[in-house]
Amino acid sequence: MSIDACSLTAQDLELLRRPLHGFLSVAAGPLPPQPRPVWFEATAEGTIQLFTAPDSLKIRRLRRDPRASLVVAAPAGERERWVSVAGHTTVEPDGAHDLCTRLAARYWDLDDPGRAGDLAAILAEEQVRLVIHPENVSRYLY
Repeated sequence: MSIDACSLTAQDLELLRRPLHGFLSVAAGPLPPQPRPVWFEATAEGTIQLFTAPDSLKIRRLRRDPRASLVVAAPAGERERWVSVAGHTTVEPDGAHDLCTRLAARYWDLDDPGRAGDLAAILAEEQVRLVIHPENVSRYLY
């Protein structure tokens, strides 16, 4: 395992740009932490972003303590590999629907009418963009 204080490497980004689920934990959550699977995007600026409803439990918890972490692992059948990003978060009121649209195209077949309808339902709701600003990046490759 290696740790880099705050930045993602090109190898990290290669894994994070795949359509894999991330497992999000927030600091003000229950003990022990109970990670939840999420869609996410690694940005060119080196942050991790996802979208959620503005009144979601994760947002309420992050308003009390803005620390979060995201762990992403390669799927079974591949060599063992994971990246963990931890840091403070910001809740951004703009860009969530654009992010949602990009991520839906990454994770779903939007030519499927059911999935296109699912996306339309998400876009009909108010969303915010949650941004994790890495302060600690850990990784493992076996």
